[in-house]
Amino acid sequence: MAPHKEEKGLKEIEDVISKAIKKLGAKKENELCKYLPMKSGGYMHHFTLRKMKHKQPQELISIIERFVVNADRPTVIAPKQRAARGSRKRRDHMNFTRMQLERMLNIARLAGDKEIITILSPRKSLAASKRELIQAIRHNKVEQELWNSYTEAVQAHQMLTNDPQLALAQR
Repeated sequence: MAPHKEEKGLKEIEDVISKAIKKLGAKKENELCKYLPMKSGGYMHHFTLRKMKHKQPQELISIIERFVVNADRPTVIAPKQRAARGSRKRRDHMNFTRMQLERMLNIARLAGDKEIITILSPRKSLAASKRELIQAIRHNKVEQELWNSYTEAVQAHQMLTNDPQLALAQR
């Protein structure tokens, strides 16, 4: 007797869902979700719709009928506010092309702004910094940028050798 009742419930829910889909002009069952509010806020997740279809069909029928089938003009529910995640792009972060960075670096050099020069200069490996600094010394050139680059590379190298966890994270 129970399977017959379950079949009847499934048939009833399918009928209500198809009425709602027709009313909304939707193509798929999942499109109903945006019209079904949740107590916790936002609209119903498609997994919840599937779960309720089998576990709580009468409750789902009443929700669909109330907010879609019997509603004069069904309204799309605003999504639930979510906490920002780390992978989201930062809106205040600007991306520059290589040419734009080189132009800004040249402007900073012309202005003599050492801080901006340091920020915009590409990071070099310890070996490359050492090689360039030695070459400058051999040619009797004094370049503060090269020294700053070398000291930054040495500090970064020391941090990596002193903290093995950081070294693993960098790879």
